[in-house]
Amino acid sequence: MEKHIIKFKETSREEELEFYSNKFLSDKRIVFEKIEEAKDFPLIQQIFYLPFVKNVILNKRSIYIEKLNILNWEEVQNELCKQIQDFLNDGGSVSNSDVKNPSPTTVYAESTPNPNVMKFVVNKKIVDDVYEFKNANETENAPLAQSLFSFPFVKEVFLDFNFISITQDSNSNWDENVMDVREFIRTFIQDRNTLIHEELFKENFNQIEVNPENVDDVSKQIIEIIEQHVKPAVASDGGNIVFQSYDKETKNVNVILQGACSGCPSSTVTLKNGIENMLKQMLPGMISDVNAING
Repeated sequence: MEKHIIKFKETSREEELEFYSNKFLSDKRIVFEKIEEAKDFPLIQQIFYLPFVKNVILNKRSIYIEKLNILNWEEVQNELCKQIQDFLNDGGSVSNSDVKNPSPTTVYAESTPNPNVMKFVVNKKIVDDVYEFKNANETENAPLAQSLFSFPFVKEVFLDFNFISITQDSNSNWDENVMDVREFIRTFIQDRNTLIHEELFKENFNQIEVNPENVDDVSKQIIEIIEQHVKPAVASDGGNIVFQSYDKETKNVNVILQGACSGCPSSTVTLKNGIENMLKQMLPGMISDVNAING
């Protein structure tokens, strides 16, 4: 299981310090003003045993600690950081409910129109955005994708809301590998390992999305149609489609295909017979061709 790495940083309040983990700590924000309120939270109890602690806030991956004005943070911050990290990595729990009621994770495999891509659907949200990895070199801040590339047959990894689409090399057979991958993903998530450091990816990955405020009216309509009528169907097949550009002179539309749709033999047919016809019907006289670009 992945170990906790605890670091700290200043907040807007001089008396408060934020200690944050690379792993999930709590599914909701909880404020503790005294140790009696932390009877079901072993980690918070340990923190309150320290004489300088005034109150504690637990929130997802962070612990905010407010100190009494009897010392400076510089005197204790490193030792406290180590103490929290050691407590968690030695088997201590944040909450008693972590032991009593672990949230079960289920994963099921689903075939896609692309024979080389298998879609693994999780019973909970796993990411806030869309992420595509063409090779292992791109996964430095994506532990799950990095681990999946350790399977020799994995060629590409794609993550969206609650599913993972994995592209195998053409010489492999999903019938032989699907169960191993499914169980690997389930265990990885069940153990609350970090799937991806989304804050480190946000700037780069958002560049693929076009800001509707910076395009012409026709492009805005195309984006709206894709979002409402096309993306849900594409996602159900384990992929994603993103508007890239619209040329007012040629009336050509460029879209980016990701996940199971990228390089899929049926993608061109789907675009020509489905998306292109839909756009032409909903925007008469404004659309000539739809061109697909693999992500």
